[in-house]
Amino acid sequence: MIISRTPYRISLFGGGTDYPKWYLEHGGAVLGTAINKYCYISIRDLPPFFEHRHRIVYSRIELVDDIGEIQHPAVRAVLGEFPLQAGIELHHDGDLPARSGLGSSSAFTAGLVTALQARNGKMISLKELAKHVIRIEQDVIGENVGSQDQIWAAYGGTNLITFDTDGSFDVRQIPLHAEYKRELQSHMMLMFTGLTRIASEIAGSVISSIDDRETELKEMREMVDEGMKLMTDERHSIADLGRLLHESWLRKRSLTTGISNSTIDEIYDIAMSSGAYGGKLLGAGGGGFMLFLAPPEVQEKIREQLKPIIQVDVEIGASGSRVVVYEPDGLELS
Repeated sequence: MIISRTPYRISLFGGGTDYPKWYLEHGGAVLGTAINKYCYISIRDLPPFFEHRHRIVYSRIELVDDIGEIQHPAVRAVLGEFPLQAGIELHHDGDLPARSGLGSSSAFTAGLVTALQARNGKMISLKELAKHVIRIEQDVIGENVGSQDQIWAAYGGTNLITFDTDGSFDVRQIPLHAEYKRELQSHMMLMFTGLTRIASEIAGSVISSIDDRETELKEMREMVDEGMKLMTDERHSIADLGRLLHESWLRKRSLTTGISNSTIDEIYDIAMSSGAYGGKLLGAGGGGFMLFLAPPEVQEKIREQLKPIIQVDVEIGASGSRVVVYEPDGLELS
């Protein structure tokens, strides 16, 4: 049995500038953090006593004889690049719902690659893992996704990620003071809207309108630099960061009509009128989790006003994809 653990992420600033269509011409940058909520992938060779060759367990159970028959696009794509001498059993477990704006799809794919590399007795660098997942999602599966989630999944941490016009990227860890990190976490409210969505569909709408949103995306890129200053200069408060997050959300929701909706707008307005400094919807839009920065003394009021919406407590800076259980006995290495 081999089990990988891969973090979900919270993107703070710069989302939209990580789409290849944008950064291959203009460059891009994002600022955010991995969190201590994870995707777990477990794999083992399936004993040859069943009518099926492969067993894939996620929100569905797939029993197939050939990899090409697998319906889950990421599993089919990744397994297609790892020749298997034996049948395989694969289980997915997640701490938080899928399709909720926390990079769960990329965490799944990165975790699967990490586990399969370990199965074959190999290690892969963080950069190669990120590049592998970007290629699988964008080129093999053909999803409308950016390039930040795959990097968070591989690297973890609280980082500034920059994208160059030649397609390369750089990951720079943000040097947060311990006290600032504790204060930031005490102000964070991660709230689940109860809505899930297909991110690729909304992202496709954003990508198709990128040429008409140059001003907004350049402003969102500038907010990454401003956010870095706010998070690393002790003269600035969490309130300053919250106000910048509010400005960023206003820019983001203007990119396309599918990003927000009446439910999301109502949740946001209630949180702000109850004392939050600022917030945003995470991920491509349309549903999932919202992040608010709010003083601890008003958080109970926000929770009361937003019932029955669920708040999830998180810690930031979680480590990237890794193998947490490695018991290869019984596995036939390819």
